[in-house]
Amino acid sequence: MELALSTTMQTGFDDAVDAVREALAGQGFGILTEIDMAATLKTKLGHDMEDYRILGACNPPLAQQAVGINRQIGLLLPCNVVVRRDPDDAGLIHVEAMNPELMVEVTSDPQLRPVATDAGARLAAALKTLGPDA
Repeated sequence: MELALSTTMQTGFDDAVDAVREALAGQGFGILTEIDMAATLKTKLGHDMEDYRILGACNPPLAQQAVGINRQIGLLLPCNVVVRRDPDDAGLIHVEAMNPELMVEVTSDPQLRPVATDAGARLAAALKTLGPDA
C-alpha cells in the first residue's frame, strides 16, 4: 500500500500552497493546522532546508464518521498534506497527501473502509486538479 497520494507542480511555492488549499476546499477539506518545517527547523536548530509545509486537512463529515466508528482514529486525523520544493529541482513542487487507506490498515477495522475510500477519492480528485501525477 502506498503511503501517499501525490502529484507534482511547476509553479512558485506560495502559489502551490494556495492552489492546494483551493483544491482541497473544493473537495470539502479545510485546513486546521499548518506547519512550516523549513522555518521551524531554521528557528529551532539553525538548519536550512527547502520549502516544506505540512497542511492538516480535515473534512468534518468524514472525520465525524471515522471517530464515530473508532474513537482512537483521531490519532491519525487530520489528513496531512505536504507541499514541498524538490531539493534537487527548485522549480518542482511535490504535493503529497496521506493515503486514508492507512487508517484501515493500521486499525484493522473494516468499518473504516468506506470512510477511507471516500476520503481517498476526494483527496485524489483534489490532487488531479493540480498536476499530472495524481
